[in-house]
Amino acid sequence: MTIAGLVVAGLLAIWLLPAWTADMLRTGLTRENWRGRTAAFPSGALAISVSVIALAPLAVLNDRADLDLLEPGLDRWAAYLLGIALLGLLDDMLGRGHAGDTARGWRGHARAVLSGRLSTGAIKAAGAFGLAAFAVSGLGREWPGYLADLALLLLTTNLFNLLDLRPGRVEKALLLVLAGVCIGAWTIFPIQLLGVFIAPIIVGAALTLREKAMLGDAGANLAGAIAGVALFAALGTDARLIALIVVAVLTIYGEFRSISAAIERIPPLRALDRIGRLQG
Repeated sequence: MTIAGLVVAGLLAIWLLPAWTADMLRTGLTRENWRGRTAAFPSGALAISVSVIALAPLAVLNDRADLDLLEPGLDRWAAYLLGIALLGLLDDMLGRGHAGDTARGWRGHARAVLSGRLSTGAIKAAGAFGLAAFAVSGLGREWPGYLADLALLLLTTNLFNLLDLRPGRVEKALLLVLAGVCIGAWTIFPIQLLGVFIAPIIVGAALTLREKAMLGDAGANLAGAIAGVALFAALGTDARLIALIVVAVLTIYGEFRSISAAIERIPPLRALDRIGRLQG
């Protein structure tokens, strides 16, 4: 197995993302960030675009030249990742600040649905459930394990959306999850499997940290989906259950408390969170 997907997508991202971001800034595809600075938005759409473009040569060579460039199971997870990015983009374009969707969090989206209002967040949640159910179908899991796997994918995807409040935080969290999984399971399988989707997100961090771009839900949810798939694909049943408990606790905390405030209170997390970010 190779890391061809990571390499090809990474090179394409280095070439394309700066130019595309500059073009978004020039044409007004922007939004103000947490400090009121204008940033290209949503740059997550650019990241998934690079991944799709990178698949073209990889898939052709993998099939026609019989090269071992893509993992056999990627098709299952690619559908999940692409669908999650699309749902995130829907939320970016029609959600908060657009079409009157001001609902925040699970409770806010539930209230919006019950009152008959459009909630792109609720659409995203329902769509993500369908995509996750499709992704884990046919794997022979019994009911308890099946439901736990669904919850792990969905909650991890959502958790990264809760983290997307400061530049570069999502990308750093993704790197930490990938490092933890690869070291803990002593494997680089998640990198081999998902490299074509990982690389554009990580390369794009150079732009989000400099506040030239904002991931939006398209990028944050994509990163969360990558993390969820990495946990699912590399960990055993018991380890996945532990990961689910951790993710669930963090998700519940993020729904009722400020994750940003918690990070600021813990010196190591605060220092990590500020690495590479513009100050002042």
